[in-house]
Amino acid sequence: MTPAIRFITFEGIEGCGKTTQVGRLARLLAAQGRDHIRTREPGGTRLGEALRPLLVGLGGPPPEALAELLLYAAARAQHLAEVIEPALAAGRIVLCDRFKDATLAYQAWGRGLGPSLVDAVHALPGLMRDPDRTLILDLPVEVALKRARIREAGSQGAAESRFEAEPLDFHQRVRDAYLALARAHPERIAVIDGSSDEETVARRVLDDLAPRLGLHS
Repeated sequence: MTPAIRFITFEGIEGCGKTTQVGRLARLLAAQGRDHIRTREPGGTRLGEALRPLLVGLGGPPPEALAELLLYAAARAQHLAEVIEPALAAGRIVLCDRFKDATLAYQAWGRGLGPSLVDAVHALPGLMRDPDRTLILDLPVEVALKRARIREAGSQGAAESRFEAEPLDFHQRVRDAYLALARAHPERIAVIDGSSDEETVARRVLDDLAPRLGLHS
């Protein structure tokens, strides 16, 4: 059965649980023999993974807002060319942890660069790709940040907490931006209540995606 969608992105503020849900969906696809890849932004390629510590890590001064936007765009252009587009052309399902909507939420609204600039950058050849379906895991900012900081405190790897260190109003702008994007694109974006336990959120994710992917939930 050919799925109605193949390029699926997960979005949300820090600590929303999207990475956990991407992993759960990837395991379900594997269990049902569905050809897929799981990837992330920034990352997914050698270039993207090299840029990731500069963009989300705590080491060194943060990039200026415009530099941050352009670095994300460079990583995304490589990601699309090297990983996402070839996978879609081969008929594979692509699960991506963050994509362009994150840049709109974080750089356009969070940093104040504005959506027109972000849209102009993504009108360049090599960046003109939208997901087929986007799930935004939504929950109050205070709850999400508490989760994110607990996660970072227990992390055994490099700390990725540049954005967690931003003030509360920054995260509120990002959340508001995500919800505005969902209202503007209801045909593509679904908002999933992420405030419940992991199993409950997973059921909500599958309620949305299982019929579109032809999955046995």
